[in-house]
Amino acid sequence: MPPPSSQLPPSPAQTIQVNKDNRTIAITATDKVIAMADTATVHLGFIAYGPDSDAAYATGSRLSNAIVKALTAAGVPNDAIESENQNVSPVQEYQIEKLTPAEKAQRRFQVVQSWTVRTPADDAAKILDLAVKAGANQSGQIDWSLKDENAPQAEAAGKALQRARTVASEMAKGLSVKLGALIYANNETPGRAAAPSDAGHDQG
Repeated sequence: MPPPSSQLPPSPAQTIQVNKDNRTIAITATDKVIAMADTATVHLGFIAYGPDSDAAYATGSRLSNAIVKALTAAGVPNDAIESENQNVSPVQEYQIEKLTPAEKAQRRFQVVQSWTVRTPADDAAKILDLAVKAGANQSGQIDWSLKDENAPQAEAAGKALQRARTVASEMAKGLSVKLGALIYANNETPGRAAAPSDAGHDQG
């Protein structure tokens, strides 16, 4: 007769035949692994104004250079800094309708620029703080991730498989049979990353 086995979890496409010629033990077991994120993607940006497009662009260039310089001086590699958006455009009247005439005159045009910075998770708050101090007044979002997205899933699957075999062994003892080798396993357990506390900045 075929050896008894443990199974994790059964595939929807597979049907276990229970009869005198097929004596198996089918077990469904799940487990999970919560992994702390080891990588962060920090979203940085600024908005600046000027009385005309040239003045706004000049201010934007100054801020852009200052922010990138602060990041690279802190050891962030150039290839970890990716530009997302940069544009100069007229300011809409409704955006400045509550300002004084003098203030309106200085905000006829705006320049917007943003980046993403990929960094180790432990450095995310420091990177964000440096950028804000350099003028990144539209920053704050941090996306957390893992360098190896498959590692937690593989670990969870291994733990679930071990749990399934332990349960199958106990069942085999109760049935007075010997547990044989595993003949089938199916892993459908996703991994999940837990993010550290986000001590970000968000300045309007």
